[in-house]
Amino acid sequence: MTRVTAQDVAKEAGVSLATVDRVLNKRKGVREATIQRVVDAMDRLNFVRDQTAANLARGRSYTFTFIVSAGETAFFNDVRAEIETAKHQASKERIRINSIAIPPLDPRAIVDAIDDMGEEIGDGVAIVAVESQIVRDAIAALRKRGVHVISFISDIPNSERERFVGIDNVAAGRVAASLLKRFVSPRSGDVAVVAGSGTLRDHVERRMGFEQVMRAECPELNVLPWIEGEELAGLVEEKLSNLLSENPNVVGIYSLGGGTRGVIDAIETAKQDMCVVTTELSEHTRAALINGTVDAVLVQDPSHEVRSAIRVLKHLTDGTPVNEKQERIRIEIFVRDNLH
Repeated sequence: MTRVTAQDVAKEAGVSLATVDRVLNKRKGVREATIQRVVDAMDRLNFVRDQTAANLARGRSYTFTFIVSAGETAFFNDVRAEIETAKHQASKERIRINSIAIPPLDPRAIVDAIDDMGEEIGDGVAIVAVESQIVRDAIAALRKRGVHVISFISDIPNSERERFVGIDNVAAGRVAASLLKRFVSPRSGDVAVVAGSGTLRDHVERRMGFEQVMRAECPELNVLPWIEGEELAGLVEEKLSNLLSENPNVVGIYSLGGGTRGVIDAIETAKQDMCVVTTELSEHTRAALINGTVDAVLVQDPSHEVRSAIRVLKHLTDGTPVNEKQERIRIEIFVRDNLH
């Protein structure tokens, strides 16, 4: 089927192509009656505007900025690598990508990065958010300047951010609990939970989903207070090793984010019979899956997340609708048998 063009709309509405262009771009100087004739013609012809082509024709360009965590986690190493990879493809669509790596779990670093960029921050920002009033204030200030803001991987919903790009973290926690109860059954005992920080919404939500299932379906399992390892493998290993040495009743571990290498090292040192579900498919977790130290790994695709964030920021800038199905980030489950 031949694509309907703006010229077809002009002919159908009985107006000039320049008038159609003014209506499409919401420029002044067109009478309301004429605008309605053009809109009616577009409806009759099922006209869908090619926004990319229109932007290229006008020389429209974009600048988007990612503010993401630095640190030692394999996942954020992958995220930063995917942003670098995306820069080349985005440049073909006149999109320039800035990437700023900041210390993890540091709200002041987020605010400072925004301030340091000034106007260079561009049309839109994707932020790995930390729960903090100063971050909410910084987001509100960006929106007031007309900069579009999305939270990325870790959400901050009680802010003026426009969308969240990432997995359903409550669902991720529920999936982890469902897997662990199957691995542990029919034993009873304690379950340890290892997190990065309670200031990260994604970690809080995973814990919430995990406990929902555990409390409703696993009365024989007692979920211990979580260990906060600040996404540092050494600190995670120290805290988890101390817990395991003091509590031989631990039968399961859910590592919900950050410091996974420390979790693996602590388990291998303890030599207790435990079932383990973790996140972050890295060199260490692959080896741990293969040798049986870890039973399952829940994974989110950083490539999809980065590409989705760019598309969403572009839609927000253009004022065009988001394809919700395309931007849904799925949770993948890896066990030893489906590693690739």
